[in-house]
Amino acid sequence: MTEARPVILAVDDEPEVLSAVQRDLRSHFAGDYRILGATGGQEAIETIKELALRGDPLALILADQRMPVVTGVDVLRESLELFSTTKKALLTAYADTDVAIDAINDVGLDHYIMKPWDPPEEKLYPILDDLLSDWQAGFRPTFDGIRIISQEWSKPAFDLKAFLAMNQIPYRSQTLEKDPEARRLMESAGVQLVDLPLVLLADGDPLTNPSITELAERIGLKSHASSPTYDVAIVGAGPAGLAAAVYGASEGLKTILIESSAPGGQAAQSTLIENYLGFPKGISGADLARRAYSQAMRLGAEVLVPAEVKRVERKDPYKILHMADGSMLTTKALVVTSGVAYRRLSAGGLDELSGAGVYYGTSNIESNYHRGQPMYVVGGGNSAGQAALFLTRFTDSVTIVIRRSDLSETMSQYLIDNIEANDSVGVMPKSLVVEAKGSDHLESIVFKNLDSEESTEVEAGALFIFIGQKAHTDWLDGVVQLDDGGFVLSGTDIEHLKGWNVDRDPMPLETSVPGIFVAGDVRHGSTRRVAEATGEGSTAIRFVHQHLSSL
Repeated sequence: MTEARPVILAVDDEPEVLSAVQRDLRSHFAGDYRILGATGGQEAIETIKELALRGDPLALILADQRMPVVTGVDVLRESLELFSTTKKALLTAYADTDVAIDAINDVGLDHYIMKPWDPPEEKLYPILDDLLSDWQAGFRPTFDGIRIISQEWSKPAFDLKAFLAMNQIPYRSQTLEKDPEARRLMESAGVQLVDLPLVLLADGDPLTNPSITELAERIGLKSHASSPTYDVAIVGAGPAGLAAAVYGASEGLKTILIESSAPGGQAAQSTLIENYLGFPKGISGADLARRAYSQAMRLGAEVLVPAEVKRVERKDPYKILHMADGSMLTTKALVVTSGVAYRRLSAGGLDELSGAGVYYGTSNIESNYHRGQPMYVVGGGNSAGQAALFLTRFTDSVTIVIRRSDLSETMSQYLIDNIEANDSVGVMPKSLVVEAKGSDHLESIVFKNLDSEESTEVEAGALFIFIGQKAHTDWLDGVVQLDDGGFVLSGTDIEHLKGWNVDRDPMPLETSVPGIFVAGDVRHGSTRRVAEATGEGSTAIRFVHQHLSSL
């Protein structure tokens, strides 16, 4: 985003005088500043509040002193809380000199300019040039994007920030406890504590405690299908789903990709994928997801984020997807790529402190927030190892907690080697989490050693959990065959063909329902590797073509 030009605000209740001031200001300053005008003190105060909500820099206020009800000094006084470094100048008559001098001590007036100011080249521009030069010397550009104002450990605020981060949308978080500007912005927006979190969009428009769907719509993400029918619908935008969308769209199929949270799935949380073909230095999961998402969009796939399929209705040869918002769409073929989620860890205090020191997965948000604090990672798989190494960017104390005696059975050797070579990472074997403690955020963790049965309590800034995987297949219950773990059976793994009504055997990656295919981590027997998921996603489209040709 580009930084908005700083503003010079001229204030006068006489339209002719205001017009003359703005004309002279534009003549000299329009190349570097936006010149705004306010026809009275109250209008000026409202303009100042709007600039603060939008995060626009206010360089200078030039206000006439003699205005009824709200004087020029009143305007300058009101600006102090929101724009403490803004330069302040008064237009005065000779009789107002005493007021102007008092204002130097009262509101920090920088200069007063006598009327008339003709010629401006002698009586106006040199003064304002000096003031603006001083302002520019101390000016630090403000963040020109989404800002979230909240209390420090707000769970709704954390959910909004996590959603934005997963979708790689920049934002700035400001908490009442740590940022004085946060309370000023809250007051400028006219909201109370019960209205938080407050989201200020790039244009300054405030949203109070918005849902993720509401926020998504306001920032331009698409959550509703543009058509009632498609050739192929893909549910889940992990690597498999993104690959299917790229190939489906590129091969001329009317393709829609539906994702409930953000493109990338669990792979997007991988800080560095070192064994993905074609990237000798590795690639982050988020970067891979971003590239694939852009590619799918460029090739013509329609992408819905956030959008959720609640159930599938079989109307052979079609499948009807019933969406969480009550809408429906019809597709000739369905590719299931809904992936998996980390299982919830069962221990005291974890649910209460989720989002406030206890996290499932990791990202820059949580890691940076707990910078310099002891961090613990529960899990022995590759994702846990990648997370542990990633966290060393933020702290020199990362501990991997596992039930086994070592990492050799569950983690790739290259990760084990990197962990052993990193002095900031330690391993706590044969241990489990018993309890997480803290008032409004995580303060300590109680661990139990599985051999000695002894419990130990340690101080902790954050706990990141990467244990087990649960298939996202609730929406398919009763439609396709699942294994005991909820993963989708396909091809020769299908146990029986009840309801199979076409004159052929299921194709590889085809489920127990003709025209419904599966790819990626959610498939029974998957090895849970990114390369395999992308390969299956693209291969599924080949079988989709074969299915469509038989209709």
